[in-house]
Amino acid sequence: MNTPSDEQLVAYLDGELEQEYRHQLDSAIAEDPLLSLRVQWLSRSNLPYRKAYDELAQQAPLDRLQARLDAIPSPERPGLSRRWFIAGAAALVAGGVLADRLFLGWHAAQSNNWRALVGDYMALYVPQTLDHLPTDEASQRAQLRTIDARLGLNLSPATLKLPGAEFKRAQMLEYDGVPIAQIVYLDAKHGPLALCVTRSNSGTQPLAHERRHEMNVVYWTEREHAWMLIGRHSAAQLEQHAGLLRAQLLKV
Repeated sequence: MNTPSDEQLVAYLDGELEQEYRHQLDSAIAEDPLLSLRVQWLSRSNLPYRKAYDELAQQAPLDRLQARLDAIPSPERPGLSRRWFIAGAAALVAGGVLADRLFLGWHAAQSNNWRALVGDYMALYVPQTLDHLPTDEASQRAQLRTIDARLGLNLSPATLKLPGAEFKRAQMLEYDGVPIAQIVYLDAKHGPLALCVTRSNSGTQPLAHERRHEMNVVYWTEREHAWMLIGRHSAAQLEQHAGLLRAQLLKV
C-alpha cells in the first residue's frame, strides 16, 4: 500500500477509517517499524486547540450557530474528532477570516518549533530500534544523497563520524511540508543519538542548550540550515559532539 499521510493516520487513531483500509493499515503498522513509530508519535499529540480558541469562542454568536447546527440532518453532522474540531472552532468566530488568520499564525508558531517535534519523535527510540540496521558505507552514502538533494547539503560518512557512536541510518522526515533530515547513531553507553537538520533563514548562530523528554539538546544554525543534536548524553558530552560535528561540516 502507499505510504499513509499523517491525516490518514490521525483518522486511523480516531476510528474514522473504513474497515477494509483500517485492516490494511493494521498489517502495515505491524510490519513497518517506522510507520509504527509515526503512529505512536501522532497518538502522543496533545496540541491545545481548545485552549487556543477559548477567547475567540466567547465572542461567537452561539445561539444562532447552534440553531444552524441543529438544522443539519444527523448523518451529515460531523463528529467531534481532532480533524473536525479545528473547522468547528473556526466556525465559532463571526466572519471566519479572523479565525483563519489567528489559527494560521498559531499553527506556524507551533510548526516552527521543529526541535520539539524531533524531541517527541526521539522519545520513542530505544536501542532495539536501531541495532538491526545495516551500517555499510554504500547504504550510508545512498541515504545521505537523498538528504543532500532535498536540503542542498553535501554530507558524507566521514563528516558525520562521532567517537563512541555508530552511524546507523539517515532519512528524510516531513512535517506540514517542512523537510527535516535525521541522522541516527547508536551509542553503546547512552543509546540512540540523532543529528537533525532543516532549512533556516536565521543566519549563523552559536551552540545553545535545552532539555526535551529528559534528553539533552545542543542546537545551532549555519548559514541556511538549522542543526540539532539530541541524546541522553550529559550536556557537556553532547556539546563536545556538536562542536566536533560542526567543525567537520564546515570543512565540506
